[in-house]
Amino acid sequence: MIPLGAGSGGGQIMSVFESDLDIGQTVAIKPTTVLIIDDHATFAELLAGALNREEDLLSVGFACSVAAGIALWRDLLPDVVVMDFHLPDGTGITAAERILAEQPQTRIIMLTGDPTPEALERAAGIGICAFLPKDGSLAIMLDTLRHARRGSMVVHPTLLAQLVERRRARINDVPVPYLTPREMEVLCRMAEGSDVKASSVALGISQNTCRGHVKTILAKLGAHSQLEAVVTARKLGLLSAYQAL
Repeated sequence: MIPLGAGSGGGQIMSVFESDLDIGQTVAIKPTTVLIIDDHATFAELLAGALNREEDLLSVGFACSVAAGIALWRDLLPDVVVMDFHLPDGTGITAAERILAEQPQTRIIMLTGDPTPEALERAAGIGICAFLPKDGSLAIMLDTLRHARRGSMVVHPTLLAQLVERRRARINDVPVPYLTPREMEVLCRMAEGSDVKASSVALGISQNTCRGHVKTILAKLGAHSQLEAVVTARKLGLLSAYQAL
């Protein structure tokens, strides 16, 4: 026990018990367990490896379908499920509904590159914690795994921007193509007047990779030059929505 002071009889008042641990000894913190449900095995393995390099996170397994994922979840009962929206035998929303019906405290993070307002509304309604782009950064994924909680839903700004533009497109009856976060970064560099070499240096990618992104952007926007692509993107509101994030 730890002495707090002297009593009236000269003795010591003892009211706080010492821990059985030695001073300086640390208490092991139980890591947050994570189950990955994704039909792309390479992605799942890479994500699992990244999680297992973190002291407070632990990948406990992965499955490649709704049926296999639910079965594995029942066996493992992880703290968090990271799940692709598109799966071979159904959607991640369907799997999430079944999981949350059995264990409402399970935290679920949904991955997608093609969000719809209907999917987000349904996800919020059943208690999914977060919607993230599948090609988003690992840092954001790790932060979301640590902090996302039931009762609120985190939606990545890139996905919100896509939803805003699609809603505008429906109003104006103009189709708006989906550009990945990296393609949007390259497009913004194009809008600033950067050439491929300057853009590749700024974004930390090779010139060949940057040229590939430019080619894809032109194809998606139906443009024949970078200038035409930038003009089209401005008309569709892609640049203004992205730069406002």
